[in-house]
Amino acid sequence: MADVRRKRITARRAVAVGELSAGAAAFAQIVERRLPKGDALVMAEIAGLQGAKSAAQLMPLCHPLPLEYINVRCEPVTERYAIRVYCEVATFARTGVEMEALAGASAALLTLYDLTKPVQPALCIGGVRLLFKEGGKKGLWLHPEGMSDAEREHYMPRGLNKLDGVHAQVITLSDRASRGEYADASGPLLVERLRELGADVRDVELHPDEPEALAVRLQELAGSGAKLILCTGGTGLGPRDRTPEALALVADRHVDGIGELFRSESSQHTPLAWLSRAHAVLLGNTLVIALPGSAKAVAQGMDILAPILAHALAMAAGGGHA
Repeated sequence: MADVRRKRITARRAVAVGELSAGAAAFAQIVERRLPKGDALVMAEIAGLQGAKSAAQLMPLCHPLPLEYINVRCEPVTERYAIRVYCEVATFARTGVEMEALAGASAALLTLYDLTKPVQPALCIGGVRLLFKEGGKKGLWLHPEGMSDAEREHYMPRGLNKLDGVHAQVITLSDRASRGEYADASGPLLVERLRELGADVRDVELHPDEPEALAVRLQELAGSGAKLILCTGGTGLGPRDRTPEALALVADRHVDGIGELFRSESSQHTPLAWLSRAHAVLLGNTLVIALPGSAKAVAQGMDILAPILAHALAMAAGGGHA
């Protein structure tokens, strides 16, 4: 089995779909619920629930998960004389629920096949695939074949809120990197992640660990219109780690919850996360966040913070709560 012990527990959701092609006569008997063996649609939904819960027993390397929600739908498609089956599965876990959704859809389809074959043996199961999945490091994934408008409206797949057009800046704080003793990896990673979210961000600025100079630069950036400033480095316990102190020099308000969220969620990766002094403040309506200096911690930090950044900036600009 894949080792998922170092992954964070996040909300996970997946929806799978597939179809049973039945032909006109059998299709009518299915939807009118008059097959010899009984109501195939109800039995298929029950089988789908059982299939999703049994995924780890069917597939040897599949992680057993405590599922918190399963919903199976059987939708008649008259123009194709088909029954389209959906299986939605959700939970909080370290790994996704794609296989559970696929197992549920497959079990429902097989049950439809079993109950329909006495009246029509020439049945066909096809198109079994994942519609989308949510959660974890990669967030929302949509199948390349896409979804219909009705499917989108029903399931409402949720991706990350974008930062389109937000003026952002990244600052790396490191004495050694500023002297050219090693290449900064954390700052460019933050720039990349912000651009993926749609932010307007220039190349990273590199500064030594000088809190007074950083405080002046933060004020300049806020004054020039930057709405989000991400700092990396200077949040540890070393004598030169003074980034939180620089933020305190300019803070109009402290946003303690962001640092608490970072430490709490990062502790799922390593207990050393509790030694981090990651912090956030508001300078006017500019959100300034101080993250650790390692590229790994920065990547994990963006996974943690990306879902809330857009809403935080909207609130800082005067918007209401969601």
